Amino acid sequence: MTFGLDTSVHQQRAKMAPAVRVTAPSRLHFGMLSFGQRGVRAFGGVGLMIESPALVLDIRPARAFQVAGPLADRIRATAEAVARALGNSALPLCQIEVVAAPPQHAGLGSGTQLAMAVAAGLYAHQELALPSAAELAQIVGRGQRSAIGAYGFAHGGLLLEGGKLPGEALAPLIARVELPDAWRVVLAGADGAAGLSGDCERQAFAQLPPVPPIVTQRLCEIVTERLFPAAAAGQFDRFAQALGDYGALAGSCFAAVQGGPFNGPAVTALVERLKSFGARGVGQSSWGPTVFAVVDSAASARHLTAQLGDANARVVQPARRGATIELG
Repeated sequence: MTFGLDTSVHQQRAKMAPAVRVTAPSRLHFGMLSFGQRGVRAFGGVGLMIESPALVLDIRPARAFQVAGPLADRIRATAEAVARALGNSALPLCQIEVVAAPPQHAGLGSGTQLAMAVAAGLYAHQELALPSAAELAQIVGRGQRSAIGAYGFAHGGLLLEGGKLPGEALAPLIARVELPDAWRVVLAGADGAAGLSGDCERQAFAQLPPVPPIVTQRLCEIVTERLFPAAAAGQFDRFAQALGDYGALAGSCFAAVQGGPFNGPAVTALVERLKSFGARGVGQSSWGPTVFAVVDSAASARHLTAQLGDANARVVQPARRGATIELG
């Protein structure tokens, strides 16, 4: 079974395969390209999928639809959306259990990964062909602003999406690159800070001034002329400098809400602290409070976390593929 444009969802199936396990990566979002301007593509942006913290959920046959564990309301809503898309009046006879999940509202894209994982798992559980990433996102109502999580669920990697025109369900995927095997990402969270989602996020966007076209042009130049070429060539120094420049400029477009390029004093202080240790590919994921630093090796990652002295900091690998589905 393949998913979307590649074979990043793998199937292990016997003759009968009622049980399903879906494992999905997390998403880092480096910032948007544009919003608020009429007649141009809205949002767009760059992001990276990371292997952990991973979302893991199991679907097993049951006598009635059941949800075990956390996030029950969101899982049921997604299951109902899938049932409507399939023309079914009843939910499938199965139990869905979240075995592991990233923290919510932390800038890791957990909402999109959960919705996509539940939907893909239900299609697999019913032995139906998986829709494309764009179709699946539309079914579950994701990708209203950013398409990084939807494409990242299917493909993994470093992703560039082009933004949406009115009437488009999901922005197009423009480019995808896999980062070198040796590179790592250090994740840290700012104490007392929180990201935005739902109504709070919608209200925040309503307060923001449009991104000037010249800023969008500069962001596009950083991405297409520096960031992605450096990633493809494995040139870490160029990549890290471009990533830092992109995040600072993209973040400045949110200053009216955040108070600067980063979301509040705690996140700003954490970013500056990482930079003071020599880290360069540093930024805020989405609205935070997760802060990341891309480094060139596992040794560099260990050294940086030791300097940081934060027991909650973690070293993760870039995800070179999307979600996996195991049937058994």
